[in-house]
Amino acid sequence: MRQILVIDDDVELCELVAEYLEPDGFQVESVHDGESGLLRALSGDHCLAVLDYMLPGLNGFELLKQIRAQSKIPIVMLTARGDAVSRIVGLQIGADDYLPKPFDPLELLARINAVLRRTQPADSTEQTRISLGDIDMDHQTRTVRRNGEVVDLTLVEYSLLEKLLKSPGRIVSREELVKDVLHRALSPFDRSMDTHVANLRRKLGHQVNGVERIRTVRGVGYIYAVPPSKRN
Repeated sequence: MRQILVIDDDVELCELVAEYLEPDGFQVESVHDGESGLLRALSGDHCLAVLDYMLPGLNGFELLKQIRAQSKIPIVMLTARGDAVSRIVGLQIGADDYLPKPFDPLELLARINAVLRRTQPADSTEQTRISLGDIDMDHQTRTVRRNGEVVDLTLVEYSLLEKLLKSPGRIVSREELVKDVLHRALSPFDRSMDTHVANLRRKLGHQVNGVERIRTVRGVGYIYAVPPSKRN
């Protein structure tokens, strides 16, 4: 069975999550404080962690930072409904997705499955490497290099970059990105994709050979630039 780690001090909620996830083939382990959550998240025993940002002791954001410094385990953050700042901060630190409380456990299950789909190895019949300008993406090792240096990306950022690199010079709509990268429908007030794009710009650099790397087309989507050739 696939093991999910739930880090939340609400014991009843943890039991409810286990009740909904276990019939879908998951085994759920729950811990109720940040220190224990950090130890278990770094154990390598789990395929994904669900993390509440309101925790006693070590809070969720600090815990997320420490996990991300040592592990690429997929993480879904739980935040207070309407708290857009917490959601943005969580995504900037390295959460793969978020869900506001209170939530429908079936939606949490859908988010978990969507995040895990991004971790599946590339089909051997698909292109295993994409190179464009200063970026080289290797699907077999799931690594991205910029000018030969490895760039540490989250699962979402990796999938987002892959989607953009496959359509250089073409507008990729926000709706298409949310559907194909986050595996859900675009909702009117969901700005998470904007945050993921901003993180990607920061990690890759805003320009390539003097051209804006990822250009926003207001109200539509984004364009990954076709970098001009350098002149000798």
